[in-house]
Amino acid sequence: MIESGSSTRNLGSGRPTQDTAETTGRYVVVFEDDIEPAETLSASAGLSNVADSRDFELQAMDMEATADAEATVFSELGIAVVSVDPNQLGSMQTAEAARGKILAVSPELIHHVLHEDTGYVRGYRDGVSDFSGRLGAGTAGSAGISAAAEAGPTFDDSDEFTWGLQATGVSTSSRSGQEVKVAVLDTGMDLAHPDFTGRTVTAESFVPGSPPQDRHGHGTHCIGTSCGPKTPTGSRRYGVAYEADIFAGKVLGDDGSGTDAGILAAINWAVANECPVISMSLGADVARPHPPYNAAGRRALRRGSLIIAAAGNNASRPGDPGFVGAPANSPDILAVGALDSRLRIAEFSARSLPGRGGQVDIAGPGVDVYSSWPMPTRYRTISGTSMATPHVAGIAALWAQATGRRGLDLWATLVKESRRLPLPAVDVGSGLALAPS
Repeated sequence: MIESGSSTRNLGSGRPTQDTAETTGRYVVVFEDDIEPAETLSASAGLSNVADSRDFELQAMDMEATADAEATVFSELGIAVVSVDPNQLGSMQTAEAARGKILAVSPELIHHVLHEDTGYVRGYRDGVSDFSGRLGAGTAGSAGISAAAEAGPTFDDSDEFTWGLQATGVSTSSRSGQEVKVAVLDTGMDLAHPDFTGRTVTAESFVPGSPPQDRHGHGTHCIGTSCGPKTPTGSRRYGVAYEADIFAGKVLGDDGSGTDAGILAAINWAVANECPVISMSLGADVARPHPPYNAAGRRALRRGSLIIAAAGNNASRPGDPGFVGAPANSPDILAVGALDSRLRIAEFSARSLPGRGGQVDIAGPGVDVYSSWPMPTRYRTISGTSMATPHVAGIAALWAQATGRRGLDLWATLVKESRRLPLPAVDVGSGLALAPS
């Protein structure tokens, strides 16, 4: 993820609140299971101009065509985004308070890509190595970098593989992700990138007025890490699941930002198309779990789709460990922290929050990650929990191929098969994600 860019202010604790998050002025409504949203919206708020994902082929909603609708319904998730006046909002909130057919009404958030400037990260990393060496194991551990981790292996990009593929065992895995659908919801994909010639790619845009072509770069980089080729021409291998079927959902515009509506529409599309793995390297610096993603994560899991999301880059270690933001802080979404090439926690990688939800569940390579970039640049090295997330998503596809597991079973496999690290679980969860042999 790039820095969140949410419009927040420090309230003394260093933790932004949902009340100060960047919003659109619309609302997201979560319905009880087995409820018909259109009927409920009509009864609770008098809404009649309702667009439904089921009206579009493969439930790939045209967000520009639905822009004038009072409500947009994502039928696979039981969620809608609505434009309402204060009286209509009050009616829906009354229905929520009565615990009727509506579970939650929340402001629609704006999200951003989450990657970091590589040069800054490298400079910090060198400085913190010296810092932790001088202060000793106890202080280094409290900063999120233990002495044991300092003494651990160092991975470097080789002529054959990136350091991340080596560290996670992808470089020696016999699995390819064949016939596994991986949805990457981001800034789109460079559909003309030569490394993806001949691949099965389904691309849709959920950004009004914007084609799925990636004009930012972040999405192409994440798709490269999760699903890049086995033998790219003139480059080391950088992709995990090189035979997976790619579902590229553009949910963030060319400026790297997007709304709940586009993200939920794309999750709905991925679930409807039976994608076992949904990767999202995006977020907002919101400490409380956002109700729409609580529901989306839970309902996706029931349908066999595991959502994997970046924990966030709002830490500045050693002083501030940050917190897991939305959507990764929802209990039924797998949150990914970032490691460097010495398997230390990245200085920007967010820490778990107390309570249910908000936990870092697993970690992946996220510092100095080399992958594809829109032409003519072709390749680029960047850092962030955004870069760790597609490593884990690609590895999830390998495990899905190897075991046939989906949903919660796939989540459990990733956690069980991960490599334990001498780092706090609040920073790395179960440890480093590992590929099947």
